[in-house]
Amino acid sequence: MSSPTDFMSEFTRALEHPGELIDEISQSGKKAIGYFCTYTPVELIHATGAVPVRISGGPMRIDRADGLVPSFVCPYMRAGLERALSGDYENLFGLVQGYSCDVACGMFNVWKGNIPLSFYHILSLPYGDSSSAKLFFEQELKNLTERLADHGLEFSDTALSNSLDIYDDIRLTVLWLYDKRYKGELLLSAGDFYTVIRGVQVTPPERAEKLLSELVSSLKANTEKGSHTQDGTPILVSGSLVEDRSIFDLIERSGGRIVADDLCTGFRYFDPPSGDGKKAVHRLIERSIAHFPCPSRQLAKTRAPLLLDLARRSGARGVVFLIQKFCTPHLTDIPIVGRSLREEGVPYLVIEIEETGVMEGQAATRLQGFFEMIGD
Repeated sequence: MSSPTDFMSEFTRALEHPGELIDEISQSGKKAIGYFCTYTPVELIHATGAVPVRISGGPMRIDRADGLVPSFVCPYMRAGLERALSGDYENLFGLVQGYSCDVACGMFNVWKGNIPLSFYHILSLPYGDSSSAKLFFEQELKNLTERLADHGLEFSDTALSNSLDIYDDIRLTVLWLYDKRYKGELLLSAGDFYTVIRGVQVTPPERAEKLLSELVSSLKANTEKGSHTQDGTPILVSGSLVEDRSIFDLIERSGGRIVADDLCTGFRYFDPPSGDGKKAVHRLIERSIAHFPCPSRQLAKTRAPLLLDLARRSGARGVVFLIQKFCTPHLTDIPIVGRSLREEGVPYLVIEIEETGVMEGQAATRLQGFFEMIGD
């Protein structure tokens, strides 16, 4: 029986070498289509026979991208563009973006003007859940399928239903891992856990589904071998895209134990696992509208009680906000959400992330002090 960490290598390679993964997809005869945001309808893209791959950035020195975008653009977007300009995404077929934050949508046009891909498409998303909002979104999805068909990628309701089933299974499995973590029963470090769930977002879904199934079997078998206890002060981490696992390792070394998250690369990608509807497209719409909201899609006063509920359900004693430098949606969210947390007796700490990661010494000191304050 393999150990749980044996499954790290494939996910790690997919994250560190996205160009190799896309080359493999292209050589298999399929088209890889990139996307930035969790609101992108990946199931619909997959239903056309293409392979959705989330664009990666990661901690790095920015060189080429500095010639196209100012330094106050968020590190994830700058790093993703740097990879594209360096040739990592030269075999990507296209890019699809669901309208979320302004920077992501502006960067879509920077890519379009500088990265020669065959297909570019941006679709608008509804902010409400009324019947007219759902009809609007259905038309946006239809427009996307028609444009994909113009590029040789055919869509059918049956294919969408099958794709939804695959993604539903992936999300349910990952949410099972989240549940184990709430209970302190997950035999993965925080860094390994985020390597798995980020790896899922860049690995072809059929392969990701199989790897997750094997990982769960390994976790169950190794749990039965003996008891496992996890130390550290339980906390929830909140923020946008966190691609550097070293911040999670630092939190654990500093005395924290991550029991839940509200991250674009974490819980928000997987919750809810599915949507209801008689037609496949309605399942897709209902899930998208019920998405655990990010600050660019929902008001802070609406997000605050959701974050509090997540903290209570997971047993978190505090919240650590991990904010990409210059991420306006999250920075403007914190005063209102933070006030709500304080009023309910939930303390919080804000850590800023730059292109090269965090200032480890400074962050470690602040984290240690925070955990000592809220610990036993």
